[in-house]
Amino acid sequence: MSHRQSQGSMGDKSPLLLENTFSSQLQLDQQSRRSSSNTDLSQPEEAKRTPIVLSTQGEAARKRGTQQLIPKNLAVSSRPKNRHHTTVVTMPVVLEAQKNVQRFSLTPEISWEDYDSDGGDGFSMRRNRRNKSYRAAVTSLNSDDISNKQDLLQPVAEERAPSPKPASSPGRKRTLGRKRNQKHGGSFKDEPRFYQEIKERGLQSNALSTDDDDFTQVPEEDQGIVVKNYKAAYMTWSQLPQVQEKGILETITPEERKRQEAMFEIMTSEYSYQHSLSILVRHFKASEALRKTLTTTEHHHLFSNISVIQQISKRFFDDLERRHQLNPVIQDISDIVQNHAANHFEPYIVYCSNETFQQRTLQKLLASNTAFKEVLKQIECSPECGGLPMISFLILPMQRVTRLPLLMDTICQKTTKQTPEYYAARWALKAISKLVKSCNDGARRMERTEQMYTIQKQMEFGKIKPFPLVSSSRWLLKRGELAICLEELGIFWKAFSHKSYYLFLFNDVLIVTRKKRQESYVVCDYATLENVEAEEEQVDSKLYLRLAMKPNSEGRCEQMALVAENKLDRARWVTALRRHKEAGSIINKDDLPQYEATKAYMPKEPDELCLQQAEVVIVLQEVDGWCYGERMRDGERGWFPASCATQITNRTALESNIQRMERLRKETNV
Repeated sequence: MSHRQSQGSMGDKSPLLLENTFSSQLQLDQQSRRSSSNTDLSQPEEAKRTPIVLSTQGEAARKRGTQQLIPKNLAVSSRPKNRHHTTVVTMPVVLEAQKNVQRFSLTPEISWEDYDSDGGDGFSMRRNRRNKSYRAAVTSLNSDDISNKQDLLQPVAEERAPSPKPASSPGRKRTLGRKRNQKHGGSFKDEPRFYQEIKERGLQSNALSTDDDDFTQVPEEDQGIVVKNYKAAYMTWSQLPQVQEKGILETITPEERKRQEAMFEIMTSEYSYQHSLSILVRHFKASEALRKTLTTTEHHHLFSNISVIQQISKRFFDDLERRHQLNPVIQDISDIVQNHAANHFEPYIVYCSNETFQQRTLQKLLASNTAFKEVLKQIECSPECGGLPMISFLILPMQRVTRLPLLMDTICQKTTKQTPEYYAARWALKAISKLVKSCNDGARRMERTEQMYTIQKQMEFGKIKPFPLVSSSRWLLKRGELAICLEELGIFWKAFSHKSYYLFLFNDVLIVTRKKRQESYVVCDYATLENVEAEEEQVDSKLYLRLAMKPNSEGRCEQMALVAENKLDRARWVTALRRHKEAGSIINKDDLPQYEATKAYMPKEPDELCLQQAEVVIVLQEVDGWCYGERMRDGERGWFPASCATQITNRTALESNIQRMERLRKETNV
């Protein structure tokens, strides 16, 4: 204890002692009482000869025993970050007699063997006891002094036992891609990234091109398909240390390497997805402060069975990782994907079916619950959440499950045809596509059923023959208010007619109503959609929408002239009214523009299209900053803001997208 205290008291004075010692000529104390291990440095009897003394033999060193004093900043600067080991600093002497100038060269030579940790409660502060050379200072020397005193500056060798290496835990799990040294960089597990911020290479259809020699190559920015806000993808299979050290790349074909990259990417992206799910569960769902602002029903509608989704994602990743640990060259993962998609991924259907209640509950809370909004903002601003909004975490299961078919399709195209692995990949693709279809159907079914019951309660048929609205095969396409063109009415009708109609357009019937009060409507007329004709016309600055019902609910022809607020509103009504007639028409999509979603978009109206990041849409028309298009993965059509997507300009990517769309719809029966 006394030794440790004396060392601490002298530590702050060390730089001053050395400065005083180096600024003056070092004197050799010939009458000092030294131990048996000291060196005889007695000087010749020449009066003008300048004596030198090693720092370990000066006055300061004798007061400290065997401790050598060095400036504090020198010792700290050579200490590695986050390590509590003794730092070794070597200070060789550089002498230039010609210029008669004193120079000091600090060249630390640090290796793992130079670090030593002491057992017990703390680490020892012994510095420079294991130096490979001593520190020396020389002032006012000439060439004669150098020749006479070179033999006095020999370092004293010190025997030491090799430093013990840190013991490895016997129960430590061997992780994929974990580096054992520093030359390979870190593993994708060391710094997990948010799934919202990455984009799998397998989602790009141009990666399937047979003339693409490098699956790991990122497309050029001028290709128009790279989303700039995405972070770089994880390390690739080719960059794994076990792959490089064993020389595997030299023993496999380029086609097999691309297949390995595609399988490895499913594993790395699943780990990122799992990491984002853990943030959602720990920081949002498990937050007591957030729970206090919600009712039990609201909390369930927001998070549903997300904890179960996290567990099945973990099991899925564990199975993929175990397969890779058996051999760096993965034989196949299709059986794992097929097994989980068919037997373990059912909770995805439950979560996606809750999407309607989830979005509605969140919008209601943000609009009316101030306490919820404040607590949510605090959680979103925490470093653990990366500044991402909660909605970006809530839609992750939908985003992940819709990407898996595209990633499996990439594996199919990278696998040699007519092989067991190829057929296994196709079966896995069908299984995961069937799951996605069930998720979509579940979400639509819940939304449509609830919506139809709500609209049924809001309508009053009055003198009009009642129409059985609720049906499992009926859903809402569009709703909204349109003004009536009074110029075409007589004076009598102008006085007694209404100024607007509120239209409900379903997939098989059009109902014209008059808004009685908030969320209450009186039915004026209706007609099946096959008997409705719509025409658009513009006179001066007015945008007319002419409707003809042949026949209407009473069996007679009825026409009406309506006025839209703007071009977009009229275009959306015309598109919705003509949709049933265009359903069977064949459109040449080869020359149509394609857009890639740069961010997720949640629809606010029935005729809008839900988009996930990186989804590709064939655009059929564009009006006032909005696009009407067909989602490639399932053929769903709707409107979305053009600001949510970027147009694809690369010709190869355009052709590959069309080929992938046709192949997926044929093989998966979507």
